[in-house]
Amino acid sequence: MDIKDYIVFLCYFVIVVGYGLYIYYKKKSASGDSKDYFLAEGSLTWWAIGASLIASNISAEQFIGMSGSGFKIGLAIATYEWMAAATLIVVAVFFLPVYLKNKIFTMPQFLNVRYNGTVSMIMAVFWLLLYIVVNLTSILFLGALAVSSISGLDFQLCMIGLAVFAIIITLGGMKVIGYTDVIQVFFLILGGLATTYLALNLVSNHFGGDSLLHGFSMVQEKAADHFHMILKPDNPNYIDLPGLSVLIGGMWVINLSYWGCNQYITQRALGADLGTARNGLLFAAVLKLLMPLIVVLPGIAAFVLYNEGDGLFQKEMLSAGELNPDRAYPMLLSLLPTGLKGLSFAALTAAVVASLAGKANSIATIFSLDIYQKIFDKQASERKLVNVGKLTIIISMVLAIIIAPHLGIDKKGGFQYIQEYTGFVSPGIFAMFLLGFFWKKTTSNAALFATIGGFIMSIVLKFLPNFMDLSFLASSGFSIPVNGVYEIPFIDRVGFVFLFCIIGMYFISIYDNKRGIVPNGLEVDTKMFKTKTGFAVGALLVLGITAALYTIFW
Repeated sequence: MDIKDYIVFLCYFVIVVGYGLYIYYKKKSASGDSKDYFLAEGSLTWWAIGASLIASNISAEQFIGMSGSGFKIGLAIATYEWMAAATLIVVAVFFLPVYLKNKIFTMPQFLNVRYNGTVSMIMAVFWLLLYIVVNLTSILFLGALAVSSISGLDFQLCMIGLAVFAIIITLGGMKVIGYTDVIQVFFLILGGLATTYLALNLVSNHFGGDSLLHGFSMVQEKAADHFHMILKPDNPNYIDLPGLSVLIGGMWVINLSYWGCNQYITQRALGADLGTARNGLLFAAVLKLLMPLIVVLPGIAAFVLYNEGDGLFQKEMLSAGELNPDRAYPMLLSLLPTGLKGLSFAALTAAVVASLAGKANSIATIFSLDIYQKIFDKQASERKLVNVGKLTIIISMVLAIIIAPHLGIDKKGGFQYIQEYTGFVSPGIFAMFLLGFFWKKTTSNAALFATIGGFIMSIVLKFLPNFMDLSFLASSGFSIPVNGVYEIPFIDRVGFVFLFCIIGMYFISIYDNKRGIVPNGLEVDTKMFKTKTGFAVGALLVLGITAALYTIFW
């Protein structure tokens, strides 16, 4: 990076921190109310909620990992983004009204109200471990790896720098996170588009053209096999994206669990009124439709250049003598002209810092409101809860810095690392929430079964191929040979475990009901699900565009 790139990056840093301080002092609550600090109750606008959702969701694993998957698999990996757009509409219409009507502020609180304290506390501890050991560490590690490779700065220094930057923002509370995320998303999209622009220009120039449209048409022509959303069983990447399962199977479970039952995400909307929250999620859905343009298309363009024998890409895409798809995005960034390189560097940093801040705030919220207040100090004042939350933010970030280098994240790949570990529990969590929402007979014993039984079933299906020949499932596409062993694709495994949890919960609840166990119900009224005309029109447009994209790139 040139001195001009560092100046551009410094401008980004000053703007974010300066705006964060402005928001902090302008909207600071004199009472020190914990809900105001953790949820920014009544303070976030719809565009701040939508931007914050995207900023918290998009991080280094998307920029680096999804671009790498674009290089290796193609546009099919965009299903994580485009299906998320449809999922956000479902969450806005059906999930948010239940949370807001019942004054739910945290996911463990929902479990406590709907089931009991045991289920709530088990999941609160579990979510803390998952957020720190899996999410926070992988975001920090991958972010530092990317920032270090681009800037040339020491890896450990980059980890500490990113953590400190995130802590500065997070200590200001959800209001500061929400509004600074608007700036983060601006840099994220602008810098990301600069990289896409460069990638398509490189392809166009390679084939004697001089326009973005020519570059895009050449990418489509030279990598035609990379523009299919639905993979066939004979595709070597089918094990990662098993055909129609991304439309009608386990991908829905993964997305609905992430976007609808995840403190890290839903927290942004829980402090707003229903109309504002819904519009925020709709805005996030629109932004989701654009994300593959930023995080997937550059990877496919890099594949074309590599495949066409471009000397630089042939050399730089290798890592330890082997082709490494995750090198695609850093490679493109290194080719950006002075100034734009600083802008893209700022975009990557913005993605990492925003995700770290959002995750740290969720960790602090769960620990302060669902663990500390219930176990250690039931009479804790609002100001004390806020201070405990701030201390939790610092401690969790220090823990992430210490343990991240020892988890083998670089060997698995960050995107795969997060998906693999959260996939063991997301089916049970989603089953527990779904029936808890919409079936009043669901009992706490059934919820415990989904939590524990779902995890055990995920482990069983993961390792079952090592002990049993599953080739009989190959004809239906539910098993694929990998190194001589027929394995169940990850997304199908999630779908199977979800069905197992739903069936188990149904029979356990029926048995409990016959024994006279009366479960706690939620206040649910069908009128809650009615939407305003503006939202309905926007939602139909998002769903229509999503359907059109799948039809065009089937």
